[in-house]
Amino acid sequence: MNTENFSPAAIEADLADLERGTRRPVGKSGHFLTLLALAWSLFQLWVVREPMDDTLVRSVHLAFALTLTFLAYPARKRSSHQIIPWSDYLLALLAGLGALYLFLDYDGIAERPGMPLPRDIMIGSCTIILLLEGTRRAMGWPMVILSGLFLGYCHFGPYMPELIAHHGASVRKIVNHMVLTTEGVFGVPLRVSASFVFLFVLFGALLERAGAGNYFIQLAYATLGTFRGGPGKAAVASSAMTGMISGSSIANVVTTGTFTIPLMKQMGFSAEKAAAVETAASVNGQLMPPIMGAAAFIIAEFLGISYTEVVKAAFIPATVSYLGLFYVVHLESCKLGLTGTPRSELPPIWATFLSGIHHMIPVGVLVYGLMVEQISAGLAAFNAIVVLIFILLLQKPLLALLHRAPLLPAFQAGGRDLWQGLADGAYYMIPIAVATATAGLVVGTITLTGLGQRVVEVIEVISMGHIFPILLFTAVTSIILGMGLPTTATYIVMASLTAPIIVELGSSSGYIIPALAAHLFVFYFGIIADNTPPVGLASYAAAAIAHSDPVKTGVQAFAYDMRTAVLPFLFIFNTDLILIQGVVPGGSPADPAAWIWIEGWLPILALFGLATLAMFAFVSAVMGWNAGFAPWWERLLLLVVCVGLFRPGILSGLFSMEKTYWMVLPPLLLYAVLAGRKMLFLGGKPRLQS
Repeated sequence: MNTENFSPAAIEADLADLERGTRRPVGKSGHFLTLLALAWSLFQLWVVREPMDDTLVRSVHLAFALTLTFLAYPARKRSSHQIIPWSDYLLALLAGLGALYLFLDYDGIAERPGMPLPRDIMIGSCTIILLLEGTRRAMGWPMVILSGLFLGYCHFGPYMPELIAHHGASVRKIVNHMVLTTEGVFGVPLRVSASFVFLFVLFGALLERAGAGNYFIQLAYATLGTFRGGPGKAAVASSAMTGMISGSSIANVVTTGTFTIPLMKQMGFSAEKAAAVETAASVNGQLMPPIMGAAAFIIAEFLGISYTEVVKAAFIPATVSYLGLFYVVHLESCKLGLTGTPRSELPPIWATFLSGIHHMIPVGVLVYGLMVEQISAGLAAFNAIVVLIFILLLQKPLLALLHRAPLLPAFQAGGRDLWQGLADGAYYMIPIAVATATAGLVVGTITLTGLGQRVVEVIEVISMGHIFPILLFTAVTSIILGMGLPTTATYIVMASLTAPIIVELGSSSGYIIPALAAHLFVFYFGIIADNTPPVGLASYAAAAIAHSDPVKTGVQAFAYDMRTAVLPFLFIFNTDLILIQGVVPGGSPADPAAWIWIEGWLPILALFGLATLAMFAFVSAVMGWNAGFAPWWERLLLLVVCVGLFRPGILSGLFSMEKTYWMVLPPLLLYAVLAGRKMLFLGGKPRLQS
């Protein structure tokens, strides 16, 4: 990302580079690219109403993705961004046909399982090579190198260290497994991308084109602007709302940050802190249902549970994380002695709310379909998109009618918005689709070689059977991988390798860890990598807007995200936080049918309240500010409060008592004493930061 030019135009161009591809050709090439993207979106909508074989859908889905990759992403960054060379047209054609081979010869491939023809191997080999080249263009070298290492492991198994050695597989066997079956490239990750993720990304693109992003920003600012550090709190709220529909931390930063970061700087935040608040808020947008960075759908597929159950489990941690960030902004504002924006300088709340209330309709349709009707995620997204299409086509003509303006230009503008929104959805999907297909090579390696069981043995030896070293290893590895890979790809790789290990070794260590907790653990740390120096792209995007140092911004954002980093460890050891009370006697934590879910509004609200207070105590301890400046002893006591509220059973374990939520009373009383040192505290005496 260009961090030298901080103009809004440059920032928008950087977003286009990261989200839509770096080429913006003009003339016939540009029209062809847009038409191809539009065709992909229309195909994905068509197969919802006219279902076809799932494997064939994956084949067409990848064909569109690879074709657009070679047309939208140049081979070298310094290549022309307005001209598509003939060589890229040729590569796009070959890659598209390679991906379509499963579609074109489906019956023949099905009739010769495990006995590929020389033609099959040749086309499959070319498809893998072109997929890796497309991945390099769309996401850089890290994912290519990782996939190459796994493919090399398949072939050179006999030469590996004894702990991970295997018999090895021939090139013929590798290509057959990876391309001609649904175990590799066309496996579960690509299935989820084709079935669910595309529709949700398209929904977000259309909602943004309809103006929902700007509406959420204005509504958050109008509602929260008068509070202490109002612009920072508005950044958190608007990023949470935008994150629900975008699922992209970089898009979230640029959409909301161009408005909130300058306001935070005006109020008194340093450039690094303003950018860090926006980065932390935007990255956490991937935690928020319903999209959750696309990984929620893959979690559901891997575990064989409904998407609704994933959302239900993720709701409390995601919401508590955002409330914790609200409190971070509040304490930073208290330290600086900041006040809110006068109401006279803010847009009116009610008028702002009504001005875009129609944007809530498709979101309501989506949530109703998922949570109330409990229809499939794809059908719920399709229904919401249909409503959104009507809004896009009619909102400008209705405004023109209201203001007695000409209707024809308004209808034309609505049509252009719809056209561009459909194309944008396809552009945004290119790196996701390519990433899921390439991640399939990693998953295919595990199923082909039995690597998963070997990794279990290696990690068990390294950790000596203790669960905490395994969790720490998984967290660090997820962050390192996430620096070079998108969140979805990081999750797929780490979940395939380590999530089963966490469950298995947790059981042997005496902890009952449901598989869903292990998968969410991996997912959370893949997200945190988006703002982790030295790579975190979200930090670079925010730094470009704030005119701040990207590395310092990333370090500060990571410090703010410590509250998010602690949550996965807590719900591993206290699964009540993800609303799973345990497993039935004799049941397996890996079996979703054995999980005992917490039901009823009262216990869920109680859990939510305790988790929120625990998060506030943790933030105060880390920030060194509670009821004013917190000395070291108070910070230690706040950490005790945090642990006591997040894990009420720890006291019962220490005193050999039956686990009961009465154990929360001592930490609650301690927190009340610490927080009440200055009654009606509104910020204490300002302690200016250096």
